[in-house]
Amino acid sequence: MHTMKQILTSLLMAIAMIFMGTTTAKADVSNEETGQYVLKCGNVSMTIDAAKGGKILSFKYGDQEVISQLKWPESFGSTFWTSPQKEWYWPPVPEYDKKAYQVEEKDGVLTMTSEVNEKLKFRIRKAFAVDEPNQAIAITYSIINVSDETRKVAPWEITRVQNEGGLIFFEAPADSIWPAGLMNFKDANGISCYEPDEANENRKVNADGKGWLAYLNKEKGLLLVKQFEDLVAGQPAPDEAEIQVYVNRGKTYIELESQGAYTTLQPGEELNWTVRWYLQPSTPASSDALVQQVKNMLKTDK
Repeated sequence: MHTMKQILTSLLMAIAMIFMGTTTAKADVSNEETGQYVLKCGNVSMTIDAAKGGKILSFKYGDQEVISQLKWPESFGSTFWTSPQKEWYWPPVPEYDKKAYQVEEKDGVLTMTSEVNEKLKFRIRKAFAVDEPNQAIAITYSIINVSDETRKVAPWEITRVQNEGGLIFFEAPADSIWPAGLMNFKDANGISCYEPDEANENRKVNADGKGWLAYLNKEKGLLLVKQFEDLVAGQPAPDEAEIQVYVNRGKTYIELESQGAYTTLQPGEELNWTVRWYLQPSTPASSDALVQQVKNMLKTDK
């Protein structure tokens, strides 16, 4: 029997997909045998592997790749975890990160659903849709509480790019990023910017941003922007943050991470959290021009 809150949650998810401008563009199946699916939006394509954790394996503009293609575990593609991490620590939960997802295509939405992890008692659902009006791909992540207990959880997206000469930036004062001193973020007109460097240790920082996180691959001239809910103080999970940047030791890969609100779920309830992915060519003449391009992509002057 569905509670009124469950019914409202499902309705809100459907309404969110409509008002986010997602369209009913059909997903192209690239290889049913391996479980890989491709979504296309203009010159942009996204490849998702349902057979291996529902991971995003590729995000391209034309034939130019922007996310990591390294081969060793936890160094490539984009994945989704539950937060806070202290509830499972390491390695990533296999049902969410590596095992096969069930696939359904309906009304232009490609939906992938995980198995339940017996310890955490959550099921993960990922709904991919082409957002043609905004020239983006929208991903709605859902966490479903299948236990008989009240649980708290937050959504967490992790996208890996190679450390090959780029720029990471988002809206937040550089002196508000913590822990201080791990990465050389600089202020540029209210935007924190970091040109990834090389170190012999793994590093990770946290920030309270404004609902977007960007990466400029200077070598390829590509700008990746991810847009999500802007959190306020107290909304992230304990010891977590709206925006996180992890740099693996050496000059290997970087994780661009974003998290949604820490949410109480009654038995049978679910949370839904949407991230829009944008990808455009970019050879900005200045930092102001780069920020303006992001604002134009997100259709905001804020």
